[in-house]
Amino acid sequence: MKILQDLSLENLKELMTSYNEKSFRAGQIFRALQSGRKISEITELSANFREKLMSEYVDEPVRIIKKLVSKDGTEKYLFALYDGNVIEGVFMKNNYGNTQCLSTQVGCRMGCKFCASGIGGLVRNLTAGEMLATVAAVNRYTGGTLDKRSVTNIVLMGSGEPFDNYDNVVEFLRLLSHKDGLNFSMRNISLSTCGLVPEMIKFATEGLPLNLTVSLHNPFDDKRAELMPISKAYKISEILSACDNYFEKTGRRFIFEYSLVKGVNDTDECAEELIKLLKHRPCHINIIRLNEVKENGLKATDDKSAYRFAGKLEKAGLSATVRRLFGADIEGACGQLRRTYLGSNDL
Repeated sequence: MKILQDLSLENLKELMTSYNEKSFRAGQIFRALQSGRKISEITELSANFREKLMSEYVDEPVRIIKKLVSKDGTEKYLFALYDGNVIEGVFMKNNYGNTQCLSTQVGCRMGCKFCASGIGGLVRNLTAGEMLATVAAVNRYTGGTLDKRSVTNIVLMGSGEPFDNYDNVVEFLRLLSHKDGLNFSMRNISLSTCGLVPEMIKFATEGLPLNLTVSLHNPFDDKRAELMPISKAYKISEILSACDNYFEKTGRRFIFEYSLVKGVNDTDECAEELIKLLKHRPCHINIIRLNEVKENGLKATDDKSAYRFAGKLEKAGLSATVRRLFGADIEGACGQLRRTYLGSNDL
């Protein structure tokens, strides 16, 4: 079975021709799918045509099967895919809008020590249409429409490494930003990578000037490699060069994520090295208080030390903030809810 959400508007027009249907049906289907409807719910189409479509395409490729709500209002969703796999996403409410944190893969093969997504490795990539369907599902579930979205911002920071699923992610971004669909602006989309340098360089030429975020987490190559095995392939100097290239090509400053791990990367020495590396670069440092994952044994830096670390960077002239904690009481770290679900016998 195929996923109809994978098709662009142009592809849908070609499909209509193959079915001997009028081309305007493509626009009806495109808008209906991006609004979160199943094929069987597109009543603008005849029942006979819907049945034909469902003989080839999955009626509902992504379905919400569980929701957890944090005391801070954050909502975490578990999605069932049509093939039996499960993924997760987070819906965060803020005064500037509502942000959906999106997964790009089932599992992950990057092996970052602080992340639950990679425990168990990579199962498979998500297709562009599956990613799109998770956004459409949450937007619809939370009361949004195409014309008045509930989801206003997207961050590709859930399970998986977006640039390890490059082609599908790029196609997803084109679908997501289409003017006849959800019509997201690139300024309202952020993509987080652990630092796949060739893909970072290639992405700068795609004409998709979103907010590029790089998971740094340690300013020393050898120490970063202990947290992030990808550091053995791409050095920090190469990542910074790719970031500079992104700014030159797009005019968009870049963001570094820095998850503080107690006694590992929260030292004065780390702060001083960050200042050396990043001073005079058009960037922002997002200081994150670690969402602890029991399997890795890493401990979060306390709040006082986190703000002290950020203050040291700011005093040196860097732009740095401590990110607000979201969903710490509902398994907020990437991959936690999925692991709990897979390990449970009663869900």
